[in-house]
Amino acid sequence: MSGSEGTTPHGGDRRHDPEWEVTPRRVARLLADSPDSILLIDCRTDKERAIARIEGSMHIPMDRMAASVHEIDAAREGEDDDRRVIVYCHHGVRSLSVAVALRQQGIDGAVSMAGGIDAWTADVDPSVARY
Repeated sequence: MSGSEGTTPHGGDRRHDPEWEVTPRRVARLLADSPDSILLIDCRTDKERAIARIEGSMHIPMDRMAASVHEIDAAREGEDDDRRVIVYCHHGVRSLSVAVALRQQGIDGAVSMAGGIDAWTADVDPSVARY
């Protein structure tokens, strides 16, 4: 996954743009109210995931993401044929890059969870370890 991390093709910033990022609280509401409507992907390393994770998330490390687009497409299928892809990392920087790359590879509407798992712990679930 390479490319313009966090910027639009015209150089604009994607951080804090609701088209590109969703808050941890919104993700928590979606998981509680309609878990089948989203596909939550953890793009962190195996080592990071061993420290902390959001239950119900799918783990595809960033360095394997490009080769896993077919897996993501398959996981999106189901009752709601168009599950929204939400990607998270530690602080939201890598996941924003991944969301950009996924859209470029045909995963429409992929977004990043703003602030990553660190913000999740602060805003949603303090039992998830901070590191």
